[in-house]
Amino acid sequence: MSHNRGNSSLRTKTRTENPMREYDRLPTELRLWLSTAILPWRAKSVRRAFDKALKRTGNKTQALKELDRLQRQRILKDTAEVWGTDYPAFHITMTEVKDRPTV
Repeated sequence: MSHNRGNSSLRTKTRTENPMREYDRLPTELRLWLSTAILPWRAKSVRRAFDKALKRTGNKTQALKELDRLQRQRILKDTAEVWGTDYPAFHITMTEVKDRPTV
C-alpha cells in the first residue's frame, strides 16, 4: 500500500486513539498552531511538547515559539538524512537553528 508521506526519514506511529477526538481536546492556541504546522504532528505529541515548554518558560507565547524551534530541528534532521548535508537548504536551516536562542 502506498502512502502520501513521500520520502522521509521521520518515524511513523500507529494510532490507537481517535485522532479527531484528541485534536478537539487541544486548547485553541495549539489547534491554531497545528493548522499552520509543516509536519504532521499528532495531537498527543504536540500537547506533550507544549506542556513541557510551558512548564519550562511559564509563557504560552514562548512555548509556541519552542514548538516552532522543535519543528525546524526535525525538518533539519530529515533534510540531512534524505538529501544530505550538501543540500543548500540544510545550511540555511542549520544557521537559523544555531542562531536562535534556546527558550
